Amino acid sequence: MSAWVLPDHIADVLPSEARHIEELRRSLLDTARGYGYELVMPPLLEHLESLLTGTGEALGLHTFKLVDQLSGRTLGLRADSTPQVARIDAHLLNRQGVARLSYCGPVVHTRTDRPGASREPLQFGAEIYGHAGLEADLEIIELAQACVAVAGVQQVQLDLADVRVIDAVLAPVKLPSATVSRIHTALACKDVPELKSLASDLPEAVRRDLVALPRLFGDLSVLDEARRTLTPSPALHSALDNLAWLAAHVSGMNVSIDLADLRGYAYYTGMRFALFAQCGGRSIDLARGGRYDEVGAVFGRKRPAVGFSLDLKELVAAVAPRPLVAAIRAPWGTDAGLREAIAALRAQGHAVVCALPGHDHQVDEFHCDRELVPDVARSGAWTVRKL
Repeated sequence: MSAWVLPDHIADVLPSEARHIEELRRSLLDTARGYGYELVMPPLLEHLESLLTGTGEALGLHTFKLVDQLSGRTLGLRADSTPQVARIDAHLLNRQGVARLSYCGPVVHTRTDRPGASREPLQFGAEIYGHAGLEADLEIIELAQACVAVAGVQQVQLDLADVRVIDAVLAPVKLPSATVSRIHTALACKDVPELKSLASDLPEAVRRDLVALPRLFGDLSVLDEARRTLTPSPALHSALDNLAWLAAHVSGMNVSIDLADLRGYAYYTGMRFALFAQCGGRSIDLARGGRYDEVGAVFGRKRPAVGFSLDLKELVAAVAPRPLVAAIRAPWGTDAGLREAIAALRAQGHAVVCALPGHDHQVDEFHCDRELVPDVARSGAWTVRKL
């Protein structure tokens, strides 16, 4: 095998895409800062037990493991940043009030969760700690919407769900965690035959509700249908009421409901959402998030938490390329006046590309629409001329 061949689902990022990703990264961080979110930078690797303790256990199969040559302990490359941010909130910040935190950095996965996905996403996210109310849920959805809008996506579909619906359905019975996990997987796949098999020995009402959940998706009328179809309980109606409130208060997005949507990591405890957009005739998953109030418990501080994340690489692939950067072409030389003129232009924020002797400059990301030439009216001076 050639030394330059990369592992499967790992890729270099070339100039055009890299520039777009970096510009978008800055825009998203600025957008989060505009909402009052403070930037944190968790490390790429930690002791494995820190990454995979508590709710992080769901990431076990996605996490690369290696041995620390200094301590001999097993380390893990993070597969998701949320457990790390929860640790920062619980132990390093230890604030009593609300904490709004954002982050952006690579995560690494041992395997892909769908065809064509990268094993090295560039994850951007934002999280609110310390507020259990719907106000925080709404804010995090609105921030996710603002972030995809900054990227150039305007027509967005908001899909809402709540894991407390399935919790309410299963509340009358006590099932092994492995069985619950299989039920969640069948619901996420809308595998009705598997659900019927798993529910065959359950009480009739529970069995009926489980089989009904996969068809409870669509517009907001799904919430009314769920009230009529599913066995009533205070927990169920509370979850449905919360979804109705959120749907009524978001703006600028089409809203859909999918009460069987349980995709993603297993630490969600309440509302879940996803933002979708149409791209090339297919629906693209742009961002996912929700409420995960148990995420900090393992660190000794169980705080309300809600957040979202997205992959910048996937987001860039779903939007139109950005225009080239306008630049000034300049000759290479040691003339003091030339060097001063180039330095002054760069200090003003202009991109100046110097043509090295004997070479045509080859750049894909800059459009040289001007050039730096000697000023015929002033000896030793230089001026910018349009091309």
